[in-house]
Amino acid sequence: MTRLDALSARGRAFLGTDHAIMAGAMTWVSERHLVSAISNAGGFGVIACGAMTPEMLDTEIAATRALTAKPFGVNLITLHPKMSELIDICAKHGVGHVVLAGGLPPGGAIERIKASGAKLMCFAPALSLAKKLVRSGIDGLVIEGSEAGGHIGPVSTSVLAQEILPAIRDVPVFVAGGIGRGSAIAAYLEMGASGVQLGTRFAASLESVAHENFKKAFIRASARDAVASVQLDPRLPVIPVRALKNAGSEAFAAKQREIANLVDIGTLDLAAGQLEIERYWAGALRRAVVDGDTVTGSLMAGQSVGMVTAELPVAEIIAELVAEAEAALSSRAA
Repeated sequence: MTRLDALSARGRAFLGTDHAIMAGAMTWVSERHLVSAISNAGGFGVIACGAMTPEMLDTEIAATRALTAKPFGVNLITLHPKMSELIDICAKHGVGHVVLAGGLPPGGAIERIKASGAKLMCFAPALSLAKKLVRSGIDGLVIEGSEAGGHIGPVSTSVLAQEILPAIRDVPVFVAGGIGRGSAIAAYLEMGASGVQLGTRFAASLESVAHENFKKAFIRASARDAVASVQLDPRLPVIPVRALKNAGSEAFAAKQREIANLVDIGTLDLAAGQLEIERYWAGALRRAVVDGDTVTGSLMAGQSVGMVTAELPVAEIIAELVAEAEAALSSRAA
């Protein structure tokens, strides 16, 4: 057994995979083709349910299962209005791992997911929340730093890892955000992580269904191009989104001002205003990923985008990460 195998044993056993490498769930990107490719290559693919209807998720899980016999998970957004039905769909297909994102699990969700036999994972952006989730009975944690793409928290991956990894031992913890090289994987495993989660490296892979324009933007970008959005009005709490800077990110500032004005004059209430902002992101992301609009679409990417230098097959990306991790561990041992 290699040093890498020993350090990742808990994560590999938890996921049922050859490598303790999870894929981040990316709306419009993490579908059957990419998910099955990651699982077939020894990693752990995760379907991004996002705003899918229960019927759409039902179809997607079945289609993914037709492409791989390896384990994969499903990511559900806690605010989805049909969360209960989505949990039923996962149970129907015997999904082995459910990942909840977007806040604390709603009442009864933890019990229902675990009753289906699935392992439940949740995101923890702070140690206090990590402890609360563990007490509530979840099976695994993902700690994601602000370097990640898409919706992000305020704290960097390195700080979260230092705070949370020594304190949480009851469940496996996977580190995410800004990871693009195997050397970083090795470092987090040595710190006590059970595994890692990557999104950006896989978004521009050969098997990703993202538009070629979207992938080319990733290949051209550097780390400093992936910037977080800014909240303009304290009445409209906006979870920051990290994406490549373009006209679309500039338009988001204008959209916030527009919605704030509608709230001021009473045309929209606060809740409706916040929903409009979320709809903006959903539409902008689809324009970029599906339509290839890299000007006004949202090019959600983590700061590891600077390490995306070519459109590579998923299996090659995972093999490269594993080789780099093994080399880093061997070098330190020597």
